Amino acid sequence: MKISEMNWLQVEEYLKTDDRAVVPLGCTEQHAYLSLSVDSILAERVALEAAEPTGVPVFPVQAYGITPYFMAYPGTVSLRAETYLRIITDILDSLKRTGFRRILFVNGHGGNAPGQTAAIEWMGENRECRVKFHNWWNAPRTFEKVKQIDPIASHASWMENFPWTRLDGVEQPAHQKPMVDLERMRTFGPQGVREILQDGNFGGYFQRSDDDMNAIWAVAIEETRALIETW
Repeated sequence: MKISEMNWLQVEEYLKTDDRAVVPLGCTEQHAYLSLSVDSILAERVALEAAEPTGVPVFPVQAYGITPYFMAYPGTVSLRAETYLRIITDILDSLKRTGFRRILFVNGHGGNAPGQTAAIEWMGENRECRVKFHNWWNAPRTFEKVKQIDPIASHASWMENFPWTRLDGVEQPAHQKPMVDLERMRTFGPQGVREILQDGNFGGYFQRSDDDMNAIWAVAIEETRALIETW
């Protein structure tokens, strides 16, 4: 049920019996030695695997988000907050116009949090619609699984290092990086953030076993699917 593999006639037929849709939200930003598209890759994959048995269509990932703090790292793209909020509202307006009434945003980037506020405001003006904003990586069950495996985990560390976010031929450092002082880091602009972070990992090991990552992934899929099925 990938929208990119459907035509409008098939979507129209689907809307005769269901009004749910899933929209992944990602970002394009530095993730140390991992892909710049980590947040987009993971949000879309979680959404697709979670929605697959439900028959609910999944739209292409919104691949750009709010990430001004990483603008000193080449390859990062950041949208202004006002731009992002308009994008979220435009997506919701479009989905409503064509017949969708229950929309789940599967978000993969913490900086996109203002999008949830935009969705709440939008529902106030569109009371026949319902919107959920799901941060898949720090949802209760998923984040608890992360902490069970290793409590020292954060941006660009092992917790985002899945087989599908690694780059061929790029070796991950073997050491455990100390956690950065986030409060101090937030007082600096992009260049200062880069000087503090260096490679971009906030703290923790750079990679753990695939068994650990698959265990986290299984919980994330179950937790996301439950939101779709019980809606």
